[in-house]
Order: sequence, then C-alpha cells, then structure tokens
Amino acid sequence: MLSTGALRAHLLAARLAGPVATSRENSLRSYRLFAAGDPRVTLGVRPEGVWGAGEVLGLMAERCGVSADPGRVTGGDTIDPERTLARLDAFAARLAEAAARRAPVLFGTGHPERLIGFYAGLADALSAAGCTVLTPARGRRVDITTRFGVRPYRLDYVRGVALVREPGARGTNGGAGAHTHSPLPVRAVLESAAAESGGLPRLVIGDHGWACGAGQLGIEAMGPADVNDPALFVGEAEGRVSVAVPLDDAVAAEHYLPVTRYVLNRARLSQ
Repeated sequence: MLSTGALRAHLLAARLAGPVATSRENSLRSYRLFAAGDPRVTLGVRPEGVWGAGEVLGLMAERCGVSADPGRVTGGDTIDPERTLARLDAFAARLAEAAARRAPVLFGTGHPERLIGFYAGLADALSAAGCTVLTPARGRRVDITTRFGVRPYRLDYVRGVALVREPGARGTNGGAGAHTHSPLPVRAVLESAAAESGGLPRLVIGDHGWACGAGQLGIEAMGPADVNDPALFVGEAEGRVSVAVPLDDAVAAEHYLPVTRYVLNRARLSQ
C-alpha cells in the first residue's frame, strides 16, 4: 500500500506538486482570460459569481497554494502537496461512494497522452466493483474551434476512457488522442447517453471540458487540474464540480500511476 508520506515524496519528485513546470506568467494569463470569459479557459463553466482576475488568483491561492501576491509575475508556480493530498482523499471518498452504489460512470480526458493510464486504472477498478463504465457516441463527429479554425474530431475510447482523435488518426493508444479544453465532446457523449438504454452517468471523472462541461449540466463531476486551469476550481467553489485536485497535468504518463494506486487504496478498491 502506498502511504501518504510516500505519495507526498513522489508528488514532489515527479513535480506533480511543489514547484511545477507551469510558469507564473502562464497562470496569471489564464486567470485574466477566465475573468474575461474566454471559452478556451472557462472550459464550459458559466460562473454565477463575479470572478475578476484578483478573485481568481485568491481562489487559486486557497485551493492550490500558488502565491496570492499579484505583484509576483515571473518565475515558476507552485502547488502545495498537502492540498493535493487532501483533495485526493476527497476524490477517493467520492469514488468509494460511486462503487458502493454501483453508479454508472463516464471517464474522459483532454490530456490523453498523459492521463489515459490514470483514468483507465480507476475505470478498471470501478468496473470490477460492479459499476457500468459508459462508452456512448463512439465514432461521433464533434466540431471544435481551434486556433486553426473549426476542425472535425472523432470521439473514441481507450480502455474505457473517452477522448477525441484528429481527423484520420487511428490506433488504440492514448498517443493518438488530441489535446483539447473543449466541453463539446462531453456534451455530445451525454446527449448520446441520454438517448441510449444505458442512460446518463451518475459521475463523470475527467479534466478540462470533460469535468467542467458535465458539471455545468448538473452531473456530478470531478478530476485533476493544473494551476493554469482555474475553471475546475471555480466550478468547485460554486458547487458544479464536486472535487478539483490540484495537480500538474503535463508530466510523463508513468508518474500518474502511483496516484491511481493511492486513490484506489484510499477508496478500498485496490485489485
């Protein structure tokens, strides 16, 4: 069993928490864009409250441990590992509840090259516990606005985890999936799920638009988020996201596997 101390050491060594690769400039820019309502950063969340850049910075200091000083505008950013551990424990508690009630669950990621393994391990454990891991809308086209214009993507699943693929992309590994912040894929998946006999998920586990888009539609959602992704934390603060875990989302894929083991141990779902 992976202890809390061992995971804390891993988080710091892998730079999942502590000093992370995300720059302060990048984080502050995201907070300003969120305050301006930029859809690249809001990820499908439509806030009820007033979230100026200062309010977003204050929230991220509270939830993630970044510096609350608006005058600090350069250098690297920081995630407090104690906050990460606390939210992972909350994440594990929600996972255990879903397993206990055998709730249908949907997994989705906008970071397939990094996070497929993390989610797939959770999906395997919930499936073994009797939960239905939903996979609706496979192959469906989703048009997403990018900096290159509107591009068509295709919904697919890898080990029970939803992602989108570039036009013409093939394969069964996460590397063939596309990086996206858009909430449109989860909306398409939920629309198909509602029309199918399996019905809607009771819980969506994912990042970026997968968590935020589901939460905005009233479905319980949770997942990890980097310090430059304030939408999940605003969603959590306003009750749309049940758990947002502060975690760097762009390190090597193998570094997330101990996080999966820790969460499953805490949820008593280890296989």
